[in-house]
Amino acid sequence: MSTTSYHIPALLTETINGLNIKEDGVYVDVTFGGGGHSRAILDKLGPKGRLLGMDQDLDAWGNRLDDSRFTFVHSNFSFLKNFVRYYGIDGVDGLLADLGVSFHHFDASERGFSFRHDSALDMRMNTKSKLDARTVLATYSEEELASVLYLYGELKQSRRMASAIVKARQAGEISTTGQLVEIIAPYIKRSQEKKELAQVFQALRIEVNHEIDALKRLLEQSLEVLKPGGRLVVITYHSLEDRLVKNFMRSGNLEGKIEKDFYGRVSTPWKLINNKVITASDEEVERNPRSRSAKLRIAEKNG
Repeated sequence: MSTTSYHIPALLTETINGLNIKEDGVYVDVTFGGGGHSRAILDKLGPKGRLLGMDQDLDAWGNRLDDSRFTFVHSNFSFLKNFVRYYGIDGVDGLLADLGVSFHHFDASERGFSFRHDSALDMRMNTKSKLDARTVLATYSEEELASVLYLYGELKQSRRMASAIVKARQAGEISTTGQLVEIIAPYIKRSQEKKELAQVFQALRIEVNHEIDALKRLLEQSLEVLKPGGRLVVITYHSLEDRLVKNFMRSGNLEGKIEKDFYGRVSTPWKLINNKVITASDEEVERNPRSRSAKLRIAEKNG
């Protein structure tokens, strides 16, 4: 499977520039996917450079790179620190996380990531995980469902949708994407149909894969594994993710609490490389519409 058919990397040039790659450096692409970003990193590395590519989805194993400098790690990036230690790496020069969902996942109808296909409600990135979208819809309370749809989907009709789901499941299990779309259709604006359906599916996917918790663990571990001067480069596609990354890069903590020293100077372990978030150009959005919502932030660990 080609990289292009699996996933088109967003903000590729800006990302690689942001990593500030050293020829003999050690880098980790924690969202390997189709390997697009990883290939570009390897192009910048010399013979002594090293790259780990992490992905919890075994489908990504088929895209692994035949290069002695590259190691594929089948794992969720929340276990980053363990694997850095396992492979005997003392410190990392750059971490990259592209939090977007690949073409592959949207187009693989049997995985249930998209409303474009009538398929089983799954949405698991790691197919061995016990929690899937069908289980969320079957077991979460109305309040819990409303919270998921509001927090992760930013849906104004979240409470009505949750109520409709709970009512519908009393008549039988909601097991397909088509059933879900039919249940929530009355609460979707016709003019915003594709956008709001995408928000519903995004919310369920984030919950099924514990994406926000995993991101929090990744950010906290980044400070432990990066060398002084090492770069953290993150691409987000959702306001909740972006807010977390922004707060962490500004303050060094997930709450975004700014601490100051005795002289009133802001005390933070990071230096911001871009104070203003980087977004895709009009030309890139035209080539790759999914890059429209991509936001890139870059920070360097203080020495």
